[in-house]
Amino acid sequence: MKAFIIDRYKSKDGIRAAEMPAPELRDNDVLVEIHAAGVNPIDAKIRDGEFKLVLPYRLPLILGNDLAGVVVRVGSGVQRFKPGDEVYARPDKDRIGAFAEYVAVDEGDLAAKPESLSMEQAAALPMVVLTAWQALVERANVRPGQKVLIHAGSGGVGTAAIQLAKHLGATVATTTSTANVDLVKSLGADVVVDYKQQDFEAVLHDYDVVLDPLGGETLEKSLRVLRPGGTVIGISGPPDADFAREIGASWFLRLAMTLLSYRIRRLARRRGVRYSFLFMRASGDQLRKITPIIDEGAIRPVLDRTFPFASTKEALAYVETGRAQGKVVVTMR
Repeated sequence: MKAFIIDRYKSKDGIRAAEMPAPELRDNDVLVEIHAAGVNPIDAKIRDGEFKLVLPYRLPLILGNDLAGVVVRVGSGVQRFKPGDEVYARPDKDRIGAFAEYVAVDEGDLAAKPESLSMEQAAALPMVVLTAWQALVERANVRPGQKVLIHAGSGGVGTAAIQLAKHLGATVATTTSTANVDLVKSLGADVVVDYKQQDFEAVLHDYDVVLDPLGGETLEKSLRVLRPGGTVIGISGPPDADFAREIGASWFLRLAMTLLSYRIRRLARRRGVRYSFLFMRASGDQLRKITPIIDEGAIRPVLDRTFPFASTKEALAYVETGRAQGKVVVTMR
């Protein structure tokens, strides 16, 4: 089958087109013919070896972390899906490979595609809606009337998180550039901080939750806008000891992650708030909870551009510019 792979980390050639063997099915696997695949910043980070200590992939590796397509075949233990079903998924972190004609996905990571969406629209959602759900529902337990700040509101995670936070009844603030103010307002943002004109920490106060996909200085400043007892959830790091335990890391990695997050955790404690690192995980169950919200229209995908499958390398390069509004998708059909 045709696929886009990496042969080694940080190669000057990046990803390349290749012929790869079709996936083998385990008993609980579903073979999906991919119609569209989302392109995410994590694809570039994996390509560059940024996760090789915690995600020891075997090379060559097919990249791609979310998809929509049609079931072709199912394993002997599969009960929920049958050939012909339209599905979408974020495969487990150990079994990525959406930049290909086919992928094998564990039944537990798969969900029926929202009926209201095209394949391209559906492929834009799994990673970002799962990230938003796990941050705002599972981790922060956002409730009606709370105040939530979402950084980078025009990005993939930001566009999904703004809509989910509004669905949960929160008052939502977001940061974005001048060009994207109208977009984030259309998604439901109540307060918009144009970071080219204002410093968010000077105008926002007493927030319950901050979702930060940026890290660095933005993460540290976010501690200052929280009320006592509030939480900042970072998805760009630094990873913490809880994450190390979650992935079953060695004692050396647990120590390393504890040290990496020491500064931000110390700053959070001093302000009476909490820092939590989130590395999104695959979950078909959560996608099934989110799908009705999508079909009701409360969450809509924001598509910046679609590329043909043959231009996957160019699609990833475009995502790396950081200029995309919402998501970028490659189409196979």
